[in-house]
Amino acid sequence: MQFRDLNKQYNHIKSDIDKRIQTVIDSTTFIQGKEVKELEEKLADCVGVKHCVSCANGTDALQLALMAWGIGPGDAVFVPDFTFFSSGEVVSVVGATPIFVDVRKDTFNIDVNSLEYQIQKIKDTGELVPRVVIAVDLFGLPADYEAIKKICLKHELLLLEDGAQGFGGKIGEKRACSFGDISTTSFFPAKPLGCYGDGGAIFTDNDEWATLIRSYCVHGKGDNKYDNVRIGMNSRLDSIQAAVLNAKLPIFINEELDKAQEIANIYTAALADVVRTPVIAKNYYSSWAQYTIQLSDKKERDGLQVYLKEKGIPSMIYYQKPMHRQLAFSNYKYDDKGFTCSKKLADTVLSIPFHPYLTSDEIEYIVEEIKKFHES
Repeated sequence: MQFRDLNKQYNHIKSDIDKRIQTVIDSTTFIQGKEVKELEEKLADCVGVKHCVSCANGTDALQLALMAWGIGPGDAVFVPDFTFFSSGEVVSVVGATPIFVDVRKDTFNIDVNSLEYQIQKIKDTGELVPRVVIAVDLFGLPADYEAIKKICLKHELLLLEDGAQGFGGKIGEKRACSFGDISTTSFFPAKPLGCYGDGGAIFTDNDEWATLIRSYCVHGKGDNKYDNVRIGMNSRLDSIQAAVLNAKLPIFINEELDKAQEIANIYTAALADVVRTPVIAKNYYSSWAQYTIQLSDKKERDGLQVYLKEKGIPSMIYYQKPMHRQLAFSNYKYDDKGFTCSKKLADTVLSIPFHPYLTSDEIEYIVEEIKKFHES
């Protein structure tokens, strides 16, 4: 059994993927080219924004957004405490200061009360200038953008949506990666829409920012790559990865997202009385990057993980350590105060196998073994 079975997906659309990859090889246009342009246009249309700029990975996508806004030393950027490291890493890379914010225990996403508190705290000290909120669509579920946008407007902050796990999610009819002033996603293979290597994209309706980002992606180019008008980086999506994504996008939108909802509903109905299952609010739609349950404490969580491994069922812990406890951020001298939910989640969450190609027998086996563990 696979945690996320990419081989089953490949076999489902093998002919289209192979054909598109061979076309790139035959053309020998391995950087940029037709497949990349086609993908950017399709992604922008899918999300419902004016511009999509592809890049080398999801981490670069976040950094490129901050670069376009001129974020740097003396600036405060507010980041969820319970998320993958890159969401805060890029803030430090550009010289700004990450300010970590607690999350909600039900949705795993940024807690707007904690966000408001941390913003005011930074304003009161006067040592940093609040500039950006990075909201993460964790495990595929969009954050509470209605409330977050009100806070950003109140404090004149820019909103960066980290949709690395959220591509395909929605609030009402509005799709993830359209909620931020700039939004980003990742095409890492295990993501809801993944390529066969690294890849990422940036989304915005702002013409100026899109132009800047395209320049930064290619060494700060001006009219061409040998006309360098600013210091940039080397961050381009290669054509083979774009070809893979062009083949995958239609089945992701038309088949996989619906299948993911079906499997999530089966899990929730079967496990809700045994463990704490994910909460999806009315009008919200998750892309289900992971299906993550919560146990009562660390001992129970770790015990279940060991038990499942013995039964041939893989599982993952996202994430074992909150951001404020990461050694790389130790110079910011955070303590544990104000991060109650992040600390609890780090000790109690467990993600179980989840992908659109899980069979009924596999789902039933996973559910039954989780139940057996709690009965023993």
